[in-house]
Amino acid sequence: MNKPMRRVGMSMLVMIVLLLVNITYIQVVKADSYRTDSRNQRVLLDEYARQRGTIVSQFDGQVLAGVEPTNDKLKFQRTYLDGPVYAPATGYYSVRYGSTGLEKAEDDILNGSDPRLFVRRLSDMVTGRDPRGGNVQLTINPAVQKAVYDLMTRRNYTGAAVAMNPKTGEILAMVSTPSYDPNELASHDAHEQQDAYNKNIDDPRNPMLNRAISESYPPGSTFKLVVAAAELENGATPSTPVSNAPNVTLPGTRTTLENYGGAPCAGTTFADALAHSCNVPFATFAGELGADKLRATAANFGIGMDDLTIPQKVVPSGLGPLDSQAALYQSGIGQRDVQLTPLQDCLLSATVANGGMAMKPQLVKKLLAPDLSDLETFTPQELTGKPALSAANAQTLTQMMLGSEANTAGGGKNPNIKIASKTGTAEHGTDPKATPPHAWYTAFAPADNPQIAVAVIVESGGNRGLAATGGTVAAEIGRAAINAQIGGG
Repeated sequence: MNKPMRRVGMSMLVMIVLLLVNITYIQVVKADSYRTDSRNQRVLLDEYARQRGTIVSQFDGQVLAGVEPTNDKLKFQRTYLDGPVYAPATGYYSVRYGSTGLEKAEDDILNGSDPRLFVRRLSDMVTGRDPRGGNVQLTINPAVQKAVYDLMTRRNYTGAAVAMNPKTGEILAMVSTPSYDPNELASHDAHEQQDAYNKNIDDPRNPMLNRAISESYPPGSTFKLVVAAAELENGATPSTPVSNAPNVTLPGTRTTLENYGGAPCAGTTFADALAHSCNVPFATFAGELGADKLRATAANFGIGMDDLTIPQKVVPSGLGPLDSQAALYQSGIGQRDVQLTPLQDCLLSATVANGGMAMKPQLVKKLLAPDLSDLETFTPQELTGKPALSAANAQTLTQMMLGSEANTAGGGKNPNIKIASKTGTAEHGTDPKATPPHAWYTAFAPADNPQIAVAVIVESGGNRGLAATGGTVAAEIGRAAINAQIGGG
């Protein structure tokens, strides 16, 4: 064979080898990622040929996401009960836009391709029975979810709320407002799907964003629970003296940090400082504790985790660099670079309520086969394995939070329920003093036997503008969740 022919032959051989390598990469290495890609329409079309499993509540068996048979080429259509209410949990399932939320996180169960359903799939093939997906049972309590959603939408608030059982981590409510209707995206009409998607994407309030787990905010004074826990673990007591000065100069600067309204603290003890949410003492505490102690305590509340799922991915919360004493002072009151998701803010109260140990948040109670037999039941798990504070100090902080609730305004108070709480009024924006603050409320109840912990954020002052506070705006929503769970609301 002459030299030119050998070159041609070698070139062809190299191209064949490269082609085989590419085919192997696509069909073996990348096969699973292509199969699970929400944009893969062939997979979706195949899934629509069989009945998708349901998403139900563990409390009353309500079907939050079901299916209806159709007469078109897609045999089944997804339906959502009170779609906007539960959209942050269920997500949507669309032939055009794929899936989000639990529809995506538990897709293998719902579409029937999970390995645990192999025997069922094999039986369907042998018997000729119509194939069906498995079912997902949620921890959501519809009474709590609707109480919070209805109140936030009635007030026209943009924000989020999370409620959970502090002893187990089970999420009782996960609300984000404004919301959207996943039924519109589940339509089999391509134009209707596109119109609904574009309407939501173009809405400046971003209704498809799950603010409860996919957005983080400065937590304001609710972060004082972390500082208080660290201070108690460092030897402080409720009677530890604190400064009642109206302001303090940030170390190394000429900038002052003030109490709310520039007023002196209404008391001279640690307990008074939490009850009246005085900034100066908590800024000073954070500076005295130092970055390492503050970061270690925060980590045991779950702050800083970058792999938390519920099973949807939760964006990380964090403290920022804490690279100066001035930064520590500002971070001690939940400002500067501190950013928490509403879920993480709920964990602050839940951890105190659970004797100082954070439990892993969980939105799924059980995975069920098509015949409703159990495939997997999720059991409570400790989040970090280390307590954020001792049981004794958690009880002490509970008593201090009762003092905070006694000084908190807002509606929804029930004299028969003892609530331990902390409010927050968080500055944000490029001109914080001229921007309505975020309003926060985090709490648990009953204080002596906690059944529910809750966190609420109302963005940019809600309906009170610059005068907004956590008590006047967010507290009634948190109390609505508590009343719905315990009774009397």
